[in-house]
Amino acid sequence: MTSIKTAHMAGTPAIAYDHAGDGPLVIFMHGIGGNRSNWSDQVAHFAGRFHAVAWDARGYGASDDYEGPLDFGDFAADLLRLIDHFGEENAHLVGLSMGGRIAQDFYVRHPERVASLVLVSTFTGFHKFSEADRKKFVDLRKKPLLEGKEPKDIAPVVAKTLVGPNATQAQYERLVASMAALHKESYIKTVEATTMYDRDAELEAIAVPTQLVFGEFDSLTTKEMGEEMAGRVKGSEYVLIEDSGHLINLEQAQAFDAAVFDFLARQTG
Repeated sequence: MTSIKTAHMAGTPAIAYDHAGDGPLVIFMHGIGGNRSNWSDQVAHFAGRFHAVAWDARGYGASDDYEGPLDFGDFAADLLRLIDHFGEENAHLVGLSMGGRIAQDFYVRHPERVASLVLVSTFTGFHKFSEADRKKFVDLRKKPLLEGKEPKDIAPVVAKTLVGPNATQAQYERLVASMAALHKESYIKTVEATTMYDRDAELEAIAVPTQLVFGEFDSLTTKEMGEEMAGRVKGSEYVLIEDSGHLINLEQAQAFDAAVFDFLARQTG
């Protein structure tokens, strides 16, 4: 049985991560409502061939909170620190939803540090939305928390919008648990930063092997969005996972692991 270790990367803020295995470095990055526990099955599975790592982004899980507002680019700076922390020249990045946006942003900044990209249930950004629409998005998500509710209060409702129609109760409860563990103030900062970030993902400039994985029943980042993105990344692979909502790696772990493991194995010989 694979032994998963939890550790912290020193610095400001300190970043918590789970890791296991030896081999090429693969970093799994969660979405805006998640944490490293969302990837525990993948860390165990991929450790058979890779050094599999799942982080808590700053302000999430066991990672530190931070002073002042969040610049979305701060995530890329933390990711660079993490790759350096392991003493690696580059890493294979697997990012779901917000994690996928972090991966795209990191590639724009540090293309030489990326071995390959796996973009899961994600999109290029809110730059196509008007300022008014972005403000509405932020206000709708902040309002319950600013009125005194806690993440655990909103988690059951939000989670229902993310799972597919045939998700099991256990899968739903796992998602609720990760959302209930959100750091309230850091989550609010992240919602604001992610929606107001204007940097284009520049998909046409991606020159590393790229796989895009989307769920059949994802109503947030639809399969059509995935197809459009795949058409912009030269030579990319598009994978549609049937009977899945937004959190593909939780709802259809076997199909997700098979597709992504095969892709990464081909990149690493």
